[in-house]
Amino acid sequence: MDNIRYGRLDASDEEVITAAKAASAHSFIKHLPNQYETEIASEGSNLSQGQKQLLAIARAILADADILILDEATSNIDTRTELQIQAGLNNLMRGRTSFVIAHRLKTIEKADQILVIKDGNILERGNHESLMEDKGFYFDLYTSQFKI
Repeated sequence: MDNIRYGRLDASDEEVITAAKAASAHSFIKHLPNQYETEIASEGSNLSQGQKQLLAIARAILADADILILDEATSNIDTRTELQIQAGLNNLMRGRTSFVIAHRLKTIEKADQILVIKDGNILERGNHESLMEDKGFYFDLYTSQFKI
């Protein structure tokens, strides 16, 4: 509980569990030896990278910040975990201003506005659909990551 509660120290147990569910973390937490009371090892060595990210998302949901900055939110994870993290991120970003720095473009497909930056310069700007229609640098990056 306390690891997620770090996002808002006065949160009730029910609020912590609700945040974990919204972050798609509840199911893996229920399989931990002591569930929500499991002690997290130094640097989270007893958790996978994806589980650490899901806990961070739960903390952020609980903190309920107006603005988010997410840097490579889905890097270094397997595809199944990426889907869980993406679901948690969608819940986290709903109704908030979010700046997402991403190389895995699946993370930003639903963004209202995408800035494509290369070598410090903005090359393109638009949403996913318009950038795909333009068939520019974003299109090349996207199609190199996904078979369309």
